Amino acid sequence: MLCNICPRGCNINRETNVGYCGINDKIEISKVMLHYGEEPFLTKDNKPSGAIFFAGCNLKCVYCQNYEISNSRGKQISVETLVSLYKQLEDAGASNIDLVTPTHFSNLIIESLKIYKPKIPVIFNCGGYESIETIKNLLNYVDVFLFDFKYFDDKYAIKYSKAPNYFEIASKAITLATKAKPNIFSDGQMIQGVVIRHLCIPTLTEDSKHVLEYIANNFGKDTYISLMSQFTPTVNTNNFPEINRKLKPIEYKVVLNYAIKLGLNHVLIQDLSSSGEEMIPDFKHDNHIFKY
Repeated sequence: MLCNICPRGCNINRETNVGYCGINDKIEISKVMLHYGEEPFLTKDNKPSGAIFFAGCNLKCVYCQNYEISNSRGKQISVETLVSLYKQLEDAGASNIDLVTPTHFSNLIIESLKIYKPKIPVIFNCGGYESIETIKNLLNYVDVFLFDFKYFDDKYAIKYSKAPNYFEIASKAITLATKAKPNIFSDGQMIQGVVIRHLCIPTLTEDSKHVLEYIANNFGKDTYISLMSQFTPTVNTNNFPEINRKLKPIEYKVVLNYAIKLGLNHVLIQDLSSSGEEMIPDFKHDNHIFKY
């Protein structure tokens, strides 16, 4: 079967080749952990998310904090082992099943959720570069869509993520999900719905304002938005001097003030101290709490 899961449309047989994501047709994971770094309204009683970090990615963001796994291979597992991980994370007290960078495994994730649907919310934590057909296929299995909405201007999407037509593609995917998954909360935890993350990038203040304006005008002022300040330079930003630094406080303040001006009601603010390599999960070591 030829792979067209994401908008790249590689149209290749991943049994014998790897796609743009760098991965063949086997599930590959890089880390499984109880993760305290996700948005607080996605968890319950301060309990952690049950994060499963998948290897590979259909984006090539030069500032990717998870570049150690997004551009490398992980450990291959079966669909049945993925199901086992859901159960292990539930038993360990996770608030949700947080599927991180899962796009290129969407078909196998659906297989796993047909076998076993966790009793806690399943989160599809993705980069926003998603095909409409894939989102449609996921609607009956995923509870919360956690979308990145990175860019408004295509020149930045191409330059920094090698993702042509990013805005058009992401906006259509988010539109479909928001219509199909109205927000539902239980005891302060989102158990169904859509959350939009926007990472503020150095020098891209105006682009961020355009993204927020689009959200307000098209998804509504009650949209849940995570406005992130944690931009951290990596070895891969060395060739892009204009963004090869941390975000300035004034840059974040300008974007935040614009969100307030737009009347957006649910904007999660991130402290600038969140920027730094200490916020990046350690992918080199695994504590082997979870068996896979």
